[in-house]
Amino acid sequence: MEQASFERLIDIGIALSSEKNPDRLMETILLEAKNIGSADAGTLYIRTRDDTLQFEIVRNDTLGTAAGGTTGVPVEVPAVPMFKDGDPNYQNMVAYAANTGETINIEDAYEAEGFDFSGPKNYDKQTGYRTRSVLTVPLKNRAGEVIGVFQLLNAKRPDTDENAEFDLSALPLIEALASQAAVALENQNLLDTQKQLLDSFIELMASAVDAKSPYTGGHCQRVPDLTEMLAQAACEVSSGPFAGFDLDDDEWYELHIGAWLHDCGKVTTPEFVVDKATRLETIYDRIHEIRTRFEVVKREAEIDCLNKIIAGGDEATLRGQLTDTLAAIDDDFAFIAECNQGGEFMQESAIERVHEIAKRQWLQTLNDRLGCAREELSRKECEPETPLPTLHPLLADRPDHILAHHLVPKSADPNNPYGFQVNVPEHMYNRGEIYNLCIPGRGTLTEEERFKINDHIVQTIMMLEELPFPKNLENVPEIAGGHHEKMDGTGYPKKLMGGTMSVPARIMAIADVFEALTAADRPYKAPKTLSDSIRIMSFMVKDQHLDGDLFRLFLSSGVFLEYADKYLMTAQIDEVNIGDYGG
Repeated sequence: MEQASFERLIDIGIALSSEKNPDRLMETILLEAKNIGSADAGTLYIRTRDDTLQFEIVRNDTLGTAAGGTTGVPVEVPAVPMFKDGDPNYQNMVAYAANTGETINIEDAYEAEGFDFSGPKNYDKQTGYRTRSVLTVPLKNRAGEVIGVFQLLNAKRPDTDENAEFDLSALPLIEALASQAAVALENQNLLDTQKQLLDSFIELMASAVDAKSPYTGGHCQRVPDLTEMLAQAACEVSSGPFAGFDLDDDEWYELHIGAWLHDCGKVTTPEFVVDKATRLETIYDRIHEIRTRFEVVKREAEIDCLNKIIAGGDEATLRGQLTDTLAAIDDDFAFIAECNQGGEFMQESAIERVHEIAKRQWLQTLNDRLGCAREELSRKECEPETPLPTLHPLLADRPDHILAHHLVPKSADPNNPYGFQVNVPEHMYNRGEIYNLCIPGRGTLTEEERFKINDHIVQTIMMLEELPFPKNLENVPEIAGGHHEKMDGTGYPKKLMGGTMSVPARIMAIADVFEALTAADRPYKAPKTLSDSIRIMSFMVKDQHLDGDLFRLFLSSGVFLEYADKYLMTAQIDEVNIGDYGG
C-alpha cells in the first residue's frame, strides 16, 4: 500500500478507537469501507449470541437508502442465520464469510455460482436496482473469531462512475480496515458488556437491600428515579442558581451509579433494627414476654388471695382487694403496651410511672441460663447466678441486655481517613426494657439503634471508597454518601457544609427525604400526603437542612407532581400551593 493509503488507514484507526457511540462507530466502519472500495452501496452485519448476522447499517447511494446507525430509521430486514439444521449456512454469502472467515469477491452476482442470490435479485426487482459486483469481508477479532461482516455492492469506476468489479489492489486496505473495525467493535462490545454487568450488579445490590425488609422495598429504586428527575430539571432551567448547571454523558452515568448505590451500606444493617416497629421489638416483640410476666403477677395475686381465704381471712374483703389489684395490673400493662407503641413523646410523669411499675415483683423458679445460646449465656455470666426461687422486678435493665461492640467502628477513630465526624455510642445495643420503654422522644429507636441505622451511610462510603472507580466515576462515593448531610454542617457522617457538597449530592438529599416522607411501606408511620410532605420539607429548608434553591426548583419544575403521579397512592395526592413556599 502506498504512503497515502497508510496514512488514511491510520487516520481511520484513530477515529474508530476514539468513537464511544456504538451507532456512530458501526456507521463509520461501513462508510469508510464504502469510500475505500468506491462502492455504491453497503451493509454491515453484527454477529449475535445466537449465531445470526443482524443487519445494523444499510446504505445505498443510487436509491438514496439510509437505515440504521445514527439515522433513527430501523433496518427492517430479517437476520441471516449462520447455521441451518445444525450445519453451516454456506448458501448465503454473508453467512459463508462469517463461518469460514474468508473474503469473497464476486464480479457479477447474476452470473456467479455457489451462492443463493435470490434475496438480492428480489430486492432488485422491487426497487429497480441492479446488483453486480459484491465484496464480502469478515470482521475478525484478536482471537480470530468473526464478530461481524460488511458487504459492499457495485464498485464505481472513478472516471465514468459506471459499475465495475472491485479493484483487487484496494483489497488489502479494505481487509486492514476490517481488522481495525473488528478491534474497535470488540473494544466497544467489551465496554458495553462491562457497563451492563456493572449496572446489573448495582441494581442487584439495591434490590438485595430492598429485599432485606418488606418495609423498605422499592426505596433504593425510587430514590434514583426521583434524583434523575430533579437533576434533569436542573439541567433544563435557563435562569436562576442552576442556569449554568449541566451534566455530560459521563456525569449522568456517575449520578446514576451514585443514586443506585446510595444505600448499599444497608446490607450491613440488621433488618430487625430497620423494621423496629415498637420499642421492645428486637427479633421479636418482647411485649409478649412482658405480658406473660403480668399474667404471672396476676396469678400470684390470685393464689395469694386464695391462700389467705383458706387461712381464715374474710373472703369478701380479700376478693374485693383482688379485684382492685387485678384491675390495677391490667391498667399498668395497658400503659406499658401504649408506651411500647412509641407514638408519643414520653413525658417525665410517664417515665416515672414506668419505673414505678417496674418495681412490682414476680417469682422466678426456673433457671434462666438453661438452653441459652453461648453468646447470651456469656452476657448472663457477667453477674453471679441467683439461687432459686427468687423475686425479680417486672421490668428491668439487666447486664445481659447490653451488647458490646464486636469491633470498634472505624468512624470512632478521630483520625479516620474518610473524614467522619460521628459520636459512637458506648454499646452496640442496649436492650434494657425500661431503657427502651423510656425513649424520650417519639419513635421506637434507641440511641444505639439510631446510630446503627445511620451507620449505613458510613458503611456505604467505606465500601465505595474501596472500589477502583475509573476517573469518570470517581465522584460516586461523594454523590452516594452525601444524602444525610445538611446545609448547616450538622449532618451525617462528615458534618459537611452545603457549599462544599456537589449539586448531585444535594439533589440526592431532596430525593431521599421526599421518598421517605411519602413512602407507603414503612411499619412505623403512615404515608404522608403531598401537602404534608412539602410542608415538612419547607421546615427543613428553613432549618438549613435541605438546599432551598433545589427545593424551590423541585416545586416550580413540577418534579414533585411527576413523581407523585408515578409512585403515590391517589389518596396521598392533594393540592399544594407552591407559591406558599416560593416555588
